Amino acid sequence: MDINNKKLLLNKYLLYLLFFPSIANADELNQANTAWVLTSTVLVLFMTLPGLSLFYAGLVRSKNALSVLMQCFAITCVVSIIWLVGAYSFIFADGGELQAFIGGASKMLVLDLETDSLTGDIPETVFFMFQMTFAIITPALIVGAFAERMKFSAMLWFSSLWLIFVYIPVCHWVWGGGWLAELGVMDFAGGIVIHINAGVAALVAALVLGKRRGFPTTAMPPHNMTMVVTGAGMLWVGWFGFNAGSALTSDGSAGMAMLVTHIGAAAGSLTWMFIEWIRFGKPSVLGIVTGMVAGLGTITPASGFVGPLGALVIGITAGTFCFFATQYIKRVLKIDDSLDVFPVHGVGGITGSLLTGVFASSSLGGLGLADGVSIMDQVGVQAIAVVTTICWCAVISYGLLKMIDKTIGLRVSEDEEVQGLDIVLHEETGYHDL
Repeated sequence: MDINNKKLLLNKYLLYLLFFPSIANADELNQANTAWVLTSTVLVLFMTLPGLSLFYAGLVRSKNALSVLMQCFAITCVVSIIWLVGAYSFIFADGGELQAFIGGASKMLVLDLETDSLTGDIPETVFFMFQMTFAIITPALIVGAFAERMKFSAMLWFSSLWLIFVYIPVCHWVWGGGWLAELGVMDFAGGIVIHINAGVAALVAALVLGKRRGFPTTAMPPHNMTMVVTGAGMLWVGWFGFNAGSALTSDGSAGMAMLVTHIGAAAGSLTWMFIEWIRFGKPSVLGIVTGMVAGLGTITPASGFVGPLGALVIGITAGTFCFFATQYIKRVLKIDDSLDVFPVHGVGGITGSLLTGVFASSSLGGLGLADGVSIMDQVGVQAIAVVTTICWCAVISYGLLKMIDKTIGLRVSEDEEVQGLDIVLHEETGYHDL
């Protein structure tokens, strides 16, 4: 497909075509595209299991390492079942008169799914699985906010209900042909749907649960930086499936998404590292990998729309904004978002979503905006989507957390927190003394 055709598709359908490609009326299987999306599906699941699991487990204290691994693993299983039962349907099936707000029930349990069913020019089974991996990693990201103090049962209830009442509607609005898609919002791979959603829920969870015992006076350093860097490397590699896979094609658009994703990650890493080096005298390993995650999260919404120049600026901005957001939330506001989910993913998602409207412009190396749409017009649409998502996620997340707290309780006791969640909740330990 040449560049003129790509721009025509973007002008006419924007993200709706990219994420719900059945409107393209493709009636033949494209094996190359199918192979690439199959590969991307594996890469995105690789981001959660084992990438995010190891990254988060290394960041907590040793007495809580297994609890984080368990949470990520359990979320993967629970979300997969919810996705099958109805989540996929209420995002991507036709919602009729309610299409602007929610999808329909016609694909619940996907009883009509066959091996030759197509979504665009790839099997619907592959599209189903690919989108499932996005749904899996989103609540798993929130784990970092309440690590080391939430009950396992409360975590399961919150993750499940949050997926149903927060993720499904927002995902439908943006990727399922809902009102934000009709408005023309641009979110290629999840800056709004995933990173803002997870980041805001994380901030609300940290505020509702309260601080860990000893925070902020007691040092709580990562117990295993080798594990952190290993998980971070897996995230970086897996993110190519996250962003480049979202093109749903194995062509130049996927290649550009992969390229800008890598540039954004590298720029975010170096920016965070140099700021830390200048401010504190030494660059840290934790800093450079956190900058990488910030760069990846921030480039995500823009990855299918911007060029290398835009990716460089977005990555530098990500490293800067997310670094200072982390310092402000931890040191000034003293909010115990344990693993910095909001300042990295939330702030990164907000920043990247707004900058998408700028650097998608062909004058700045992007693929171009819709006919008659200026940079300010597009930024305005992006801002509407950002504010709407923040408000919806914050209100519903708060309500769910308070409801769970009133029924089964959110936190372990203070004594149990001191002992560690591995032993208290799972009767296991990650490390045994020799």
